Amino acid sequence: MAAASAQLRKDARVERRRRRIADAALSLFASKGYTVTSVDDIVTRARVSKSAFYEFFESKEHCFRELLALEGGALISDVLTAAASGHDHHERLRLGITRFVHSCFERSDVARLLIVESVGLSAGVEAVRHELQAQFADAVAEEVRHAKGHDSFYADKDPVVFGRAVVGGVSDAVGYFLTHPGADADSLAESLYVIFAP
Repeated sequence: MAAASAQLRKDARVERRRRRIADAALSLFASKGYTVTSVDDIVTRARVSKSAFYEFFESKEHCFRELLALEGGALISDVLTAAASGHDHHERLRLGITRFVHSCFERSDVARLLIVESVGLSAGVEAVRHELQAQFADAVAEEVRHAKGHDSFYADKDPVVFGRAVVGGVSDAVGYFLTHPGADADSLAESLYVIFAP
């Protein structure tokens, strides 16, 4: 019993150290950018040794990929969950767009990783980013596929192209308005679904 309790405490300490490193890396990648951030910066912010960093991550890029997959994956999962609660294709598209915009405004550090810092970084990072975008785009494409037969707005739309256009347009607009004042999350979401889900 005592050995199991000791192991649980050790596991909890290890997980807290990993979380401190991940939180420090996320904050620095978002505020300074990937290229400027060093492993030394991350371990200094996390107050851990460099060996502690390498206990969890092979490299700075590996750390970035893991963060993007975990944090970006959680954001996209929230988007898909919100969209699924809609009663028809219009509502599902609007709910998905709204959740994406709000999540990006609420978690601008994650949005910066997903929308800005990950673009063109490496083949491995691009693969993670493309997988996350594909989940969103595929959900949009499926809604368009079902709407084509009974909604004149979607009747002439290619579902795959439309899905990618939504992801690209929404991501670009969010990226712009996160760095340029002028739109809040609600007004941006409304403007976007006037375009994509009228």
